[in-house]
Amino acid sequence: MNWTDSLDIAIALDETYPDTDPLTIGFVELRDKVMALEEFDDDPEKSGEKILEAIQMNWIEEKQ
Repeated sequence: MNWTDSLDIAIALDETYPDTDPLTIGFVELRDKVMALEEFDDDPEKSGEKILEAIQMNWIEEKQ
């Protein structure tokens, strides 16, 4: 997965961290969780606030 795969990342985060509320974590923690995903394979420097926001919004949607 790459940073642009925000929906796939959100699904993987929800499966890996089912007890985590995406509304309670900041972008630094979110970035760390994304990079820790086994399926994730992209340059850490390519992340940014807009990308992390998209991932977080998709994760919130997955929780509903």
